[in-house]
Amino acid sequence: MRIRKLAALLLSILLVATGSCFALTIKLGTLAPRGSPWELSLKRLAAEWKEISKGKVVLKIYPGGIAGDEQDMIRKMRIGQLDAAGVTVGGLISIYPEIMVLTLPLLIRNEEEYIHVFEEMKPSYEEELNSRGFQVILWTNAGWMYFFSRHPVVSPEDLSRQKLWVRTGDASEVQAWQKAGFHAVPLSANDITISLQNGMIDALAVSPLTAASYQWFGLASHMCDLKLAPLFGAVMISTKTWNRIPDSLKADLLAAASRIGSQMETEVGQADTQAITIMKRYGLQVNPVPEDVEKEWRIVIESAYQHLLGASFEKESFDRVMIRLQEHRNNNSK
Repeated sequence: MRIRKLAALLLSILLVATGSCFALTIKLGTLAPRGSPWELSLKRLAAEWKEISKGKVVLKIYPGGIAGDEQDMIRKMRIGQLDAAGVTVGGLISIYPEIMVLTLPLLIRNEEEYIHVFEEMKPSYEEELNSRGFQVILWTNAGWMYFFSRHPVVSPEDLSRQKLWVRTGDASEVQAWQKAGFHAVPLSANDITISLQNGMIDALAVSPLTAASYQWFGLASHMCDLKLAPLFGAVMISTKTWNRIPDSLKADLLAAASRIGSQMETEVGQADTQAITIMKRYGLQVNPVPEDVEKEWRIVIESAYQHLLGASFEKESFDRVMIRLQEHRNNNSK
């Protein structure tokens, strides 16, 4: 018996020394539905990582909210039940609240502004996320958020008569919407479908592709044609799991992730546009917003920013984004 145990011990030491026994399975959760561009991109990432690492790094993907909503996934990563997650800004904000500034409704007005400001802020965001135990593998832009609602929304008054979904986790955000005159209902993203069905909510701010992927537009069949904010996200791995990957593999794994992230942005952008066309065939009504009404929206929404300063994020973070945003606008006005 002792001889067998000794032989097994020697064999395990030999295997570790040669590296042939190393195989790390990384459990990755995401809300992305099966078959969506996001999930398909993650599958490509898994295939490339397996090939690059010669089977030593395996991504096992849990799509469609199987691993819980984004806050659940973040919590599970912190306690080691989950290794990685693909999250939107909601998940990122739950780790580092200052990221919320980039998602303030009507602050950033177009793709060029978003790209300029985000590229300036990205290094500090990655550093802050890493200091909190999360290694960013890739970033992706996932389109723009719009109001989808049960009844038509053109003006702020239209939305004030409906119950608006707001993500859970930040009471200040809920209060800001309420102080701006809206009926905000905080819920988990996994509860949106049933809440639309039972009338707990009437409206939500999501991207067209998201509304189509989850078929929420079937219940919230009106889209307010007003770009609210850029929707972006990231794929992150806990630093504890990332540190288990051999250093010799990391550069190639990150390069593959960056490449797939860029591909994902292109595919999602195209799919976002196509989603509107398809949803219109199935009854979606897109309600245009006149220029004078858009100004009304800006007055109402921007009045709510003050309720978030010092509560959801610091004024310094807001000022940093505004400086970069104003620089971009000044340079493009010359």
